Amino acid sequence: MVGTLQDLYAKRDELEALLEEDLEECRKSGFQYAEHEAEYRKALRVEIMAERRKGTPVTVTSDICRGMEHIADLKQARDAAEALYKTSQEAINVHKLRLRMVDAEIQRIWNSGGTGYGE
Repeated sequence: MVGTLQDLYAKRDELEALLEEDLEECRKSGFQYAEHEAEYRKALRVEIMAERRKGTPVTVTSDICRGMEHIADLKQARDAAEALYKTSQEAINVHKLRLRMVDAEIQRIWNSGGTGYGE
């Protein structure tokens, strides 16, 4: 990873910008995940109550409702949103690790009294 200090500072700036972008993406995907979760739970509740009014045994109500196409579609959308949210969290962790690596390299060069020009 050795480069000039100028190169390393430029890399750090680039990684910080990417981190900021990923933080914004994480915020958006977190809201989207929460919205999909709420839609799924509300629809599931409506269907469970409908099945209870029909007299469907409580032990199978949940399975019947979760197997309904529109409920399954809502759950799939929720699960996809959750995957995007977790992926954006992981991207943040990767950028933070890379930033720490660049900072460590900057410190190594700085503490050695070098300039990073092939020393």
